[in-house]
Amino acid sequence: MPIGPARMPLMEHLGELRMRLVRIVVVLLVAVCVFYLASGTMGQFLLLPIADFLPKGEDGTVDLQFLNAFDPFTVKFKIAFWMSVVATSPVILWQFLAFFLPALKPSERKWFVPTFAAAVVLFILGTVFCYLIILHPAFQWLTDQVAGLGTVMPNAASYVDVIIKFEIGFGIAFELPIVIFYLVVFDIVPYRKLRSSWRYVYVGLMIFSAMVTPDANPITMILMFAALVALYEISLLVSRIVLAKRIQKQKEEGTYYEDEDEDATALAEADGGKRGGALKRS
Repeated sequence: MPIGPARMPLMEHLGELRMRLVRIVVVLLVAVCVFYLASGTMGQFLLLPIADFLPKGEDGTVDLQFLNAFDPFTVKFKIAFWMSVVATSPVILWQFLAFFLPALKPSERKWFVPTFAAAVVLFILGTVFCYLIILHPAFQWLTDQVAGLGTVMPNAASYVDVIIKFEIGFGIAFELPIVIFYLVVFDIVPYRKLRSSWRYVYVGLMIFSAMVTPDANPITMILMFAALVALYEISLLVSRIVLAKRIQKQKEEGTYYEDEDEDATALAEADGGKRGGALKRS
């Protein structure tokens, strides 16, 4: 898809933004129409991880309740829409990233395609992780709380709504490595600061996990927290590798100066001093 020039009048920028938003809307509309026709099958697939806790019909499929005549259409539309968002996420992300691409320097544009690919992969990975790992234990814990109090009457609208919130929440949360990576690589937040402030970061991730998960389930929150901590550490590791290569390249080109030594020192400390000699100014 074409990329606009770096310098345009304000109205042309707004025109380009409108064009990209129209493309997103058209793609979503087409996808929603397709997925709506298969929303019954998609709904059964969406409920599969929690099928053990739901009533089933004579044919063995999940059989939820609808409280009024409007709910079937609403539920089917929600399923079709959010399935379309996941399926068309590459197009949506590309359009948004391509709009901001002209504002980047030539040296920064090399990160565009890797960022786009990583964002798509991480979002889908988050939804898959939620589907395979989170939904079953989360609903098992929730349904166990009814013991001695009554019987759960599964409402299709509320169940589908909660599952969709789970999926989207985990998809967005899994974009954390991209944020951390660019904070470090573009020197917005030094590597040393993020590395030394890990306790505060972990507390922030715990709070974020509690806010993103749509229920009060501690199992869900702990699993999301563990996943985010792992992603945070992986993103710092990748950032450290990129910084080390950058420092080495600057040394070879003779453009490495003492005032850039903060991250170099941090890398040396993180590696236990193994590369200390290579990161000192010769």
